[in-house]
Amino acid sequence: MTESNEIPTAQLLIVDDEPEHAEVMAEALRRLGHVCTIVHDLPAAEDELRHGQFDLVITDLVMDGDEDGLKVLAAARQHQPNAETIMVTAHGDIPTAKSAIKGGAYEFIEKPLDLDVLRTLCTRALETVFLRAQNTDLRQRVDEQFGFEGIIGNSAPMRNVIATLRQIAPSNIPVLISGESGTGKELIAQALHNNSKRARRQFVPLNCAGLSESILEDELFGHVRGAFTGAEKDREGRFEYANGGTLFLDEVGDMPLPMQAKLLRVLQSGEVVRLGSNETRHVDVRLVSATNRDLSVMVKEQKFREDLFFRIKGVELHLPALRERREDIPLLVQHYIQHYAFQMDRPVPQIAEDVQMALMQFDWPGNVRQLMNVCQNMVVVAEGDKIEPRHLPSEVRSESGGPVGESGSAAYDASGLSLDQIEKQAIRNALKITNGNREQAAKMLGIGERTLYRKLKEYGLK
Repeated sequence: MTESNEIPTAQLLIVDDEPEHAEVMAEALRRLGHVCTIVHDLPAAEDELRHGQFDLVITDLVMDGDEDGLKVLAAARQHQPNAETIMVTAHGDIPTAKSAIKGGAYEFIEKPLDLDVLRTLCTRALETVFLRAQNTDLRQRVDEQFGFEGIIGNSAPMRNVIATLRQIAPSNIPVLISGESGTGKELIAQALHNNSKRARRQFVPLNCAGLSESILEDELFGHVRGAFTGAEKDREGRFEYANGGTLFLDEVGDMPLPMQAKLLRVLQSGEVVRLGSNETRHVDVRLVSATNRDLSVMVKEQKFREDLFFRIKGVELHLPALRERREDIPLLVQHYIQHYAFQMDRPVPQIAEDVQMALMQFDWPGNVRQLMNVCQNMVVVAEGDKIEPRHLPSEVRSESGGPVGESGSAAYDASGLSLDQIEKQAIRNALKITNGNREQAAKMLGIGERTLYRKLKEYGLK
């Protein structure tokens, strides 16, 4: 955007204690098609900023002898965080205006005003505002299409997970994330934290698996000097370190029963006591837990406390296994191939169609974590600019559903078939693997959606 007439209509707030001066600025900017609101003092400006919606604020620095423009700037940053602010100043106030820029103002302009300079400056500021809005909108649309906060997936199960995540993230309700190992439970927990009101504070993870009661107690609650042999200084636990933020307890189902009772007490009271101390310390922590076990079954078997179960299960998010959302596999593969290629400073290789087919057919017992490792392995061993079946790990080649052809990928016997018959069978296989998702099937086959639709009609496939 370079020309002023390319800028969409914007909402402007003009703050100046000289009515004639304010009207001159407004008229110059209205000619560009913008909507201008004029106020003449700080209280009126604060009221507009609280209740209105503005893209750009233009304020005089000094009004009635006071530097009220700085207070207008502060109010704009508080109530209109996406807007930019331009300061209008006399020559003698330039040092203050420069300080205002450090405080978040876009730019300043000196009196007497050159209206052409004012229009150009406002256009540049609005370009920044609208570009930022476009980038935000693009990120939102990418999230809607491909996932959210690094959680990649456009399948129905993952759309449900993401929708629930968006809904509960801003609250303080405890969350229990369930799912098989490798499905991305910590990624979900991090996304919950990043989209909560606690995002600026700590996200503190702790894996409970394999930890004894004494070690787990020390990790969670900390200790004072001399509490046990080797405790040479005070140490805060994870609860204190996460104060104001989010504590993520992974594999909470592995927590010993005596430790479960101590955790429940802290969650009920909001207070921790370090090992070796009698002093209570208040903590404000949002708890997110994760498990690959069925805690309701463990409760019936008296291996997990029922009261703790209901305490940590404010909302349960269940992550589907990768085999339950196969249509997401091409997106995941593309993402991780690019990631590891960039990481290794190598060109992003293409993926052969039979490789994509094998990846789609494989059951992925290790879920997304296993897929990541396979993608990294393929990028490392691929010699050229294309990942071929021979670059697939042996477990994927041999277990991808069907006999293994010479190329190393799952195949069917095509001997004696015409090209049309082979093509028809390939389309059938792609539709079967993608659960009838034509867009994903077309990508897998390396053809456009229109071409696929024409082939479906031609071969009488539905």
